[in-house]
Amino acid sequence: MSNIHNFEMPEWAQERILARQGKAIVHDDVAPGQTALVVVDMQNYFMDPASGASVPKSREIVGTVNALADALRRAGGTVVWIRTLYTPEAELSIPHFHRILMSPDKYARRCEALQRDAEGSQLWPGLEVKDGDLVVEKTRYSAFVSGASALDQILRARGIGAIWVAGTMTNACCESTARDAMMLNYRTTMVSDANATIRDDEHAAALINFALFFGDVTDSATLTGRLSEQA
Repeated sequence: MSNIHNFEMPEWAQERILARQGKAIVHDDVAPGQTALVVVDMQNYFMDPASGASVPKSREIVGTVNALADALRRAGGTVVWIRTLYTPEAELSIPHFHRILMSPDKYARRCEALQRDAEGSQLWPGLEVKDGDLVVEKTRYSAFVSGASALDQILRARGIGAIWVAGTMTNACCESTARDAMMLNYRTTMVSDANATIRDDEHAAALINFALFFGDVTDSATLTGRLSEQA
């Protein structure tokens, strides 16, 4: 049995999306050169079965993420690989996340694994990171929330107006990043088959809620097909 999420937008959600915005997809007219693929947290700690914190389905989306990155790169777009890090500064600014929302054992393992130079914080070796891609560090779930990273400034300097969000976990760092991107006026798409989390129902709930209120949800084949049409 495949570990890849089996997702289809339910009819009731499609009806509500159409009622709000008039069509199912509204970000299909952005030029590739103004688009960035933001790949969230595809790191050893979150992917290696030996880490104790891996998301098994995340290993199944690596090929999809690589193919989507290659297609956007070839079309003139930007590929960004996000790394979550533990830093003492982040712990001081959001101590409840580290000390209240995690058990002491979980806290200790996570902080050690996500040090900047630790093996756990490195990008998964199966990812095809190319020259010209960006690697951006973050210290919170969302890469766009204040204090998390320099991603917003980096993308704006490049004239990026739209982002595609991929990575893990769908309903944590990916969804948080996508929601905040929309609130910062990026035209945001979550890629349904290039995101992964623990359970299918968690994955579906995050994507449905995002599509209802925040932006587009579509699959990688649709996005790569769009790039071909725009060429």
